[in-house]
Amino acid sequence: MSEHSLGRAITLAAMLAAPSAFAAMADDPSPLAAEQGYRVIVDTDDRADGPQVINGCELKPGGACPGVDLSHQDLSGMHLDGMDLTGARLVRTNLHGATLKGTVMDRADLRGADLSEAYMQGATIRDADLTGADMDYSRMAGIDFTGSNLTAVSMEAVWASKGRFVGVTLVAANLSETKFYQADMALATLGDNTNRFTIWEGVHMENCTGCPVDW
Repeated sequence: MSEHSLGRAITLAAMLAAPSAFAAMADDPSPLAAEQGYRVIVDTDDRADGPQVINGCELKPGGACPGVDLSHQDLSGMHLDGMDLTGARLVRTNLHGATLKGTVMDRADLRGADLSEAYMQGATIRDADLTGADMDYSRMAGIDFTGSNLTAVSMEAVWASKGRFVGVTLVAANLSETKFYQADMALATLGDNTNRFTIWEGVHMENCTGCPVDW
């Protein structure tokens, strides 16, 4: 028998003779790893308690991080009410289920961002770029999108009553079952949208291009 085979046989015999010791080593590898000088890596999806800090920005209700880069970050489910994220870079940021009531994201770059099932009542997202953003099933009563680019967004089953869409570009978008009760779409540009069961009741459409005035 070779030395290699003999070594494997001895190790196997030791494991069978003292399984509890090897089980303990598997559950807590840190002593062995520390002895060998290896860094112990712990895989966990749990966030640390308290406000998160990313790129110097403390993410918390009422915080202020104008111009911060949070692209591709996972901010899902976070409570960010009233934050000032003016001019922030939020490209493909995951904000699924986040609370953004009264949050300011004017001039923000939200291309491809996930805002599905988010709570954005009273938020202001003016002159921002939301090309390709996913806002399905979000709640945004009283939101202000004035001057923003909403090209190819998905807003399925969104509640957008009394929202301000003044001067927006809203084309190639999914507006299925969106509720625009009493929204303001003056000077907006609409076209090539999916309007299946969309509600336009009471919408202000003065000088709007492509608005369904006869819906």
